[in-house]
Amino acid sequence: MADVLVIGSGPAGLSLATALAQRGLTVEGLSAIAPQTPWPNTYGIWVDELEALGMSEFLAQRWQDTVAYMGDGPIGLNREYGLVDQERLQGHWLGQSDRYGIKWHLGKAAKVTHGSKWSEVTTEAGEKLSARLVVDTSGHNPALIQRVPQEKPIAFQAAYGIVGRFSAPPIESGRMVLMDYRDDHLPAAERRLPPTFSYEMDLGDGVYFVEETSLAHAPAIRFDTLEQRLERRLAARGVKLLEAQHVERCLFPMNMPLPDMTQAVVGFGGAASMVHPATGYMQGALLRRGPDLAKAIAQSLQSANTSPAEAARAGWQALWPDERLRKHYLYTFGLENLMAFKTEELHQFLTTFFELEQSQWAGFLADTSSLPEIVQAMLVLFGRTSNPVRWGLMSSVFAHGNLLRRTLTA
Repeated sequence: MADVLVIGSGPAGLSLATALAQRGLTVEGLSAIAPQTPWPNTYGIWVDELEALGMSEFLAQRWQDTVAYMGDGPIGLNREYGLVDQERLQGHWLGQSDRYGIKWHLGKAAKVTHGSKWSEVTTEAGEKLSARLVVDTSGHNPALIQRVPQEKPIAFQAAYGIVGRFSAPPIESGRMVLMDYRDDHLPAAERRLPPTFSYEMDLGDGVYFVEETSLAHAPAIRFDTLEQRLERRLAARGVKLLEAQHVERCLFPMNMPLPDMTQAVVGFGGAASMVHPATGYMQGALLRRGPDLAKAIAQSLQSANTSPAEAARAGWQALWPDERLRKHYLYTFGLENLMAFKTEELHQFLTTFFELEQSQWAGFLADTSSLPEIVQAMLVLFGRTSNPVRWGLMSSVFAHGNLLRRTLTA
């Protein structure tokens, strides 16, 4: 019997399994696919986030020329952005898995039962695996995690992207575009539809990554709509796709309900609703919060008498302390504002946002600022932005005041 059974072998599962094993725990994994299966999505991250963790070696590329477009000219972000070398990072965690003797089982978890000293997971094939604690990292539709009911519809971030060669450079050489909301290439009627932006990287050697993204919408923007918008954006620049080396379709929830933190299974990653509700970022949070979760679990399991429920309680508290819960509700309030803004107001809001002190907007995007720091940044933004944006924010207080109340009482 293992100390911990980790469900799922994506970035969340591999990173946490390694962190747990480094704490001296015996770890086993259960995954529906082989842990060696390449990850399908492209992961970008701010370089300073990885440098702070001593992990900058896992960057495949870096861009100092990072910009955003809300109107005609670029907004210089003056912050280095990086592309994660996912093959190398995955290989690193797989190597650590081998080093610490983590055994991976292939299968899908069907149910879990809990005793006083251990939990037992039964797979769809009937295999039974026991551990003192089960951690579910199987994604946004988790195998075992139960969530708190939510009445609001789920908003999704959706993206359609292409890595390939083009008839002409789609962006300037050596540049990374975090978001390009310009929409003058669209018919006037279509500009009134939910706005989308492009996310673009010069990968070097004549290869580019271009992606059309919907920040958040309920229901999700269709992939064919995003593909058509990307084609129109490129056509307006006189650019044609010559060779597609990789096509990416990405869809994930932004405001998934929080997990039920009284259950005897701990979640991590998408299973634990760790996606930043206002931005969609999660990779940095996985890397920062995983070691703290592993530490809490290891400490709770030091006693041979610790029950799965007690170990899970310690894990949930480490993952979702009160301040992080309060910030989550504030970010969710921000998401409601972003979805309610008309295109012009959204452009005005984001322009003002990136004109804040870099530490303020960077801390908001990464969820590394304290709650008072976030509130201070939002007050500065409110004072500097346009009147239509201010009115929208004030109106949202009445429409979504329950989220602000939870920011104070969570």
